[in-house]
Amino acid sequence: MKNAIILHGRPSKAEYYGERFPSMSNSHWIPWLQSQLIKKDIPAATPDVPMNFKPDWPVWVKEVERFEIGPETILVGHSTGAGFWVRYLSEHKNLRVGKVILVAPYLDVEKEEEPEFFDFKLDPNISARTAGLTIFHSDNDMASVQSTTQHLRENLKEFKYVEFHSYGHFTMGSMKTQEFPELLAEGLIRDI
Repeated sequence: MKNAIILHGRPSKAEYYGERFPSMSNSHWIPWLQSQLIKKDIPAATPDVPMNFKPDWPVWVKEVERFEIGPETILVGHSTGAGFWVRYLSEHKNLRVGKVILVAPYLDVEKEEEPEFFDFKLDPNISARTAGLTIFHSDNDMASVQSTTQHLRENLKEFKYVEFHSYGHFTMGSMKTQEFPELLAEGLIRDI
């Protein structure tokens, strides 16, 4: 059965605990995408990793593995969530999944913020075990995402690269909308 897991990024500690901010799984375009998939009969999980402002690999793995991950599972990740999927797929070489979309992927290539969380060997062939891997990148995203995107483009094989103009970090603040129809246009649902 087709299903989806949409994984958020890493907020600051102030944003995580701040009363005026929604949880990360309810931020930006994530609830909109979840709703669009559910309306097309694709169960879509948006796990909220506890204390996600300080990434802990085993905790993130435990959260996503509560859901079925198989050949028809769509994986979408934003920022650190996208980086998580890159590491997860690199380390699970026997796993086959559906479509994978990495939105503003972050891997701490410079090893400045989360070196332990992203301490892994990138498998350049992860795309071969998917129904297609796409990287969404904005030309005005932060430097750490720019370097991650460049790293992935130089080291991954067989992926689609889509560059956006002035989408920033693909957040509500930079996009000014919760809707993200370009995700659906990547073939997440058939009749768009």
